[in-house]
Order: sequence, then C-alpha cells, then structure tokens
Amino acid sequence: MEASNPYDPKKVEDKIYKLWEDSGFFNPDNLNAKRSTLHAKPFTIIMPPANANGSLHAGHALVMTIEDIMTRYKRMRGYKALWLPGLDHAGFETQVVYEKKLEKEGKSRFGMDKDALYNEILNFTLENKKNIEGQIRKMGASCDWSREKFTLDKDIVKIVYETFERLYKDGLVYRGKKIINWCVKNQTSLSDLETENTEKTDKFYYLKYGPFVIATARPETKFGDKYVVIHPKDKRYENYKDGQKLKLEWINGPIEATVIKDEAIDMDFGTGVMTITPWHDPVDFEIAKRHNLDKEQIIDFQGRLLPVAGEFAGMKITEARPLIIEKLQKKGLVDKIDENYKHVVKTCYKCNSLIEPQIKDQWFLKMESLAKPAIEAIQKSKIKFIPSNYKKIILHWLKNILDWPLSRQIVWGIPIPAKICQKCQHTVVDIDDKVNTCEKCQGNLVKDTDTFDTWFSSGQWPFATLLTSGRSNSKVKNQNAKIPWTTDDFETFYPTDVMETAGEIIFFWVARMIMLGIYSTGKIPFKYVYLHGLVLDDKGQKMSKSKGNVIDPLLITEKYGTDALRIGLIMGNTPGQSLALDDNKIRGYRNFANKIWNASHFVLYNTKDYKIGKKPKLTSLQSKNLKELQKIIKKATKLMDDFKFYYAAEKIYHYFWHTFCDKIIEESKAHLAISDKQQETRQGTQYMLLEILTQSLKLLHPFMPFITEEVYQQLNGSSKKKLLMIEEWPT
Repeated sequence: MEASNPYDPKKVEDKIYKLWEDSGFFNPDNLNAKRSTLHAKPFTIIMPPANANGSLHAGHALVMTIEDIMTRYKRMRGYKALWLPGLDHAGFETQVVYEKKLEKEGKSRFGMDKDALYNEILNFTLENKKNIEGQIRKMGASCDWSREKFTLDKDIVKIVYETFERLYKDGLVYRGKKIINWCVKNQTSLSDLETENTEKTDKFYYLKYGPFVIATARPETKFGDKYVVIHPKDKRYENYKDGQKLKLEWINGPIEATVIKDEAIDMDFGTGVMTITPWHDPVDFEIAKRHNLDKEQIIDFQGRLLPVAGEFAGMKITEARPLIIEKLQKKGLVDKIDENYKHVVKTCYKCNSLIEPQIKDQWFLKMESLAKPAIEAIQKSKIKFIPSNYKKIILHWLKNILDWPLSRQIVWGIPIPAKICQKCQHTVVDIDDKVNTCEKCQGNLVKDTDTFDTWFSSGQWPFATLLTSGRSNSKVKNQNAKIPWTTDDFETFYPTDVMETAGEIIFFWVARMIMLGIYSTGKIPFKYVYLHGLVLDDKGQKMSKSKGNVIDPLLITEKYGTDALRIGLIMGNTPGQSLALDDNKIRGYRNFANKIWNASHFVLYNTKDYKIGKKPKLTSLQSKNLKELQKIIKKATKLMDDFKFYYAAEKIYHYFWHTFCDKIIEESKAHLAISDKQQETRQGTQYMLLEILTQSLKLLHPFMPFITEEVYQQLNGSSKKKLLMIEEWPT
C-alpha cells in the first residue's frame, strides 16, 4: 500500500472553494431540477446579515456551519436550494464601534460634520464588508453570491421606506412626546430591548416631605416634585383627600404639593407614599398622564441638572447627589439612609452607562395590532421553533408588547423619510422628498435628522431581499396589495423555510420579522426558526473583548482546517444550548479529517484495478456490511430531516471511524491480498469498499465539505457527477 501524506487543508480549501464557486451551482437557477426524483421544489434560507463593522467571530462560524449544513443537505436531496447572503450596516452598533476608533485617535463624533462622519463610517463599513465576505467563503459557505444583499442597498432602502409609509398611512406609525430610554454617553434613544437590567447597590434615602416620608435612590430628580401619590386603599393615609393641597419646605425652599390617589402605588414599598418625577420615570409618566399632571424636565440630555435645581444647575448627577443630601440634612429633611440598597437599574447594552429616562419627540410604531396575526400564526404552528420552548417565550413577549420607538439620534443608518413643520410641529412622511410646505399652516417643513432603529430595516430582511434579488424581473401583481409588485425570486422562494439565528435576539429580530413579514406580504416569513446557543470559550465563559477571550475562528481553521472546526461546532451542540469551544476538541476532529484522508487513500490505492461494470457477487459478510451502511443512511437522513444535525454527525462519525476504518477496512486487507484464483472475493471487497467510501463521503459532505470534495474528485466512476456538492444524497 502506498503511504499517503497527512491531509493538508491549506493545499485544498481555496482550490475547492474556487471549484464550487466557478461551477455556478451555489445559484439554484443552475441546478437541474430533474437530477432527483425526490424533490424539485425550493428550499430557502436567508442568511442573518452579519454586522459589517469587524470580523467574523465564533458565533458567526456556528451560523455559517449550521446554515451551510442545511443548504448542502437539501441541495443533495434534490431541492432548488437558495442560501441568500447579506450584511448589515448595523446602525447604532457600528457607530459605537467607529466612535471607539475615533477615541483612540483622540477624536470625537460630536462637532464633526454629519456628512463627513457618515462617509467615514461608510468607507469603514464597506472595507469590513469585503473582509467578512472573504471570511464567509473561508468557512465553506455555499451561498449564492450572485444574490448578495446589503441593508444599505438602494433597493432595500426603498422597500424600508415603502413599509414605513404604509404603516404611517394605516395609522400605525406616529410621532409624539413619550418617555424613552436615553443613553447620555451615546446621545440617542434606545428601545427597551437595547437596555439591560443591571443590579446595583446604592444608598436609599428616606426624606421628609411635609407630613410624609418618601423613599428614593435618586434625590437629584426631586427638585420639581409637587405631587405626592398615595394608594386610594391605604388606610394609613385615608385622611388625605385626592387633590388636597399641602404647603411644605423642600430642597430649595417652600413649595405647594398636591395629593394624588392612584392604584399604581405599591403600599408595601418604602412608606407607601411617593412623589413623582414624570419626566424621568416611566411609572411616574403614566401616573401623570392619567391625572393630567404637569411634567417638568430636571436633567438635560447631557445628564446635567437644569436651572430648576437652583445652585446645583449644570452639575452631573453623581457630583450633585451627595451635595443635595447634605443640604437636606442641614434642613432636617433626611429621616434615615439605607447604605446598602440593592435594586435593578437600566443600562445601555453597548456602553453600560445608566439610562436616563427622558420625554422626547420620537417616531413610534404601534405593535399590538401587528402582534395579533403573529401570535395566531405561532399558536397554529404555522411557524415552528427549535427548540420548542421558545414558542412559549416569544408568545409571552408578543402578548405583552409595547410600542416600538423607531427613531435614533445617530448619523449612521437609514434616515427617516419624514419632515416636521417648524411652526405647528405637523409631521409628513415624504419618501420621495417632494413636499416642502405644511398643509395645515403653510409653514416650512424641515427634514427629520433621525435615523431608523437598525432592527426596523433588518426586520424586513426575508421579503426585502427576495423582492430585490430578482428585481430585474419585477412585475405588477395587484395595485391594491400592500406590495403591488412582485419578482420571480419572491414568488419562488418566499416564504422561506428556515430562519437560523441566536436565541438571544428572538425579540430584537425574529419576532419583528414575523410581524413585519405578515403585515407587508400577508404571509409568514419562514416556516421554522432554529435557534442556536452562545459559543463560549474553553472555560465555558461568554466571550468578550474586555475579558480577552474572544476566539477568532479563522485562526482555528488556519491551525486545524475548516472541516475540523465545522464538525467540532456541530458535534454535541443541541439547539438552544451554549457550546464551549475547546482547542483540544477541534484538534481531535483534525485527526478525524486525517482518518478520512488515509482511509480514502487506502481504498483508492486498492481499487485502482477495479473495473466498474456488473456488480460482483458478494459474500454474506460483504452484504451484511452494506446493509449496515443502509441502516446508517436511513438513520442519518431521519435525523437531518428532524434538524438533529448534532446527532446525525455523531452517527456518521462513529460509523466511519469505528465501523468502516477500524473493522471493515481491517477485515478487508486479507481479501485484497489474495491470489488470482480468488479474484471474485477481491472484486467483491473492492466493490464494497468503494460503495461504503462513496456513500460515506456523501453523508459527511454537509459537515466536512472540503476534504470530502477533494477525495471525491479522485474517485473513478461513470455515474459520478462533476461535483460531490451536487451528488444525490444516498438512499
């Protein structure tokens, strides 16, 4: 037997990917629908668009692996498989990344010309976009690059604008003053999903407010407090009447307070009495709204106290707080202080700074009516979740959904196509930029400077991509439909089959895609949602740049090969569960790649003289071995159809190594070395080995595409396709 050199991925992977890409078979239009008697229908995955602001990380590697496994499997099963790639401009997140770059250069976006800043971030993003596209190729992704989309493509932006305009005309989009989450550091509003609940230990102050004692962790907000709120059923304060006026001494002198009775008060918290600051607290805002109370801003958008704070005006909260308490103590208005008050506060999910609630004019999307058809589709299992427990999780969120603040005060993103009248504040959605005069007061309209929350555009990703990837074939469908035109791609590939993404963005993205997809097209955007868990470091900790434990998947592929990383990411990785990425584990799968390489070379060398023709007579053991292979094929196919890729990979792995290599090949060596008088046994052995190797390569291909394609190219056979990638899945 000729000794083969160890498998060297560096000599194979770029060559094989070029072979695939040059073939044109990533494009389902080039697949022969008649090549399989099983299926000729489409199978579609829209790639979750990676943020074009850096490099691929280990989580992206998992995404690319899972989705490529699905695509390659369905392609081999005869489906017209489309995996449409794309990247996301990632609005706020990209601007945060770029601001860190500016900080390192001693610069700041504040004070920069907006157009200049936008163009700088655009160039930065496009450069990263090219880099990421190359990295996706390195992972072996068999996606259709001819249909690639970017969330800032003009045709995508046009669809985003059209959706916004329809929502506005349907009365679902409105602009108004509501309390929002304000990030002082990044100077933008954020949705509730973009904030994190962080436990914090602070001092808790019990302050004398006339005849009452109120409790607060934020005395800096209390300058404008002139309403004292009591639960109407609290017997401790039943002598105080709703609307009753009280004169009392407060931080900066005497004030008049009004008693308000409201059931929102928790009688068991603190003293059961509280004053309200409607401008800076969502609960207080709702109380003020119910009772038509005044709302006064105490803290500005830079996080500093306003003139209402008197001597403390212009000070930052953290600076002012101890001085305010000192003044109250001198006035005898501090009852007591709890030094270790643990409570949960909202922080920005990107910079971890405290959120300052503010009342601000913003664009909002009414969600309740959008959520209803989404809830119905999920309850009727028109959309199935893997793992299934996410069904309950998403339904709970949808049933308790709040209006979505769509506008962000950042430069980088899709501008909101609206104008505001400076005179009467009337708003106009103007996607064609043609209206300049207010229809109500004839005043001048000024362009809104806000941008969309990036999730609003990515929430339209499944239908927007398919309505633009085939735009050259666009045609009018129905002038009265929400989308009056369609394309061949949309008609063929929508609804898509699977949305595969991280469980942590089920509310950010998945729920919104379902709602906007049904609203815009009347159809669900996908039939299955496959949610993977986090990729952790080898100690089981979440990766972060601050911890210094971020794993670059391309460094692993450089070291062990892409196939080893891919199967290492899948083996033992059940949906929804986090996976620890261990270097030793990947090294073990590099050894498996070598096992495939060596076993394949053994078979190829020992079958050089085998002439393909009539099937030779097989011994009972050879027939038994082939029947066992059929059982593995059947099990693997069922597992693949059930989305149990981790289990299918395990079955195939153990069969190839422990049954084929350790047992069948070892038993075959004696039969391959027999005399000319026993050629029938030798030919039967050769036939069996070639059959098992060929079918095993097909089974392994979705998981380890590079090495299997390389070996396949060395096989002989008249029935062989040009590429393993388009071979039929074994049956």
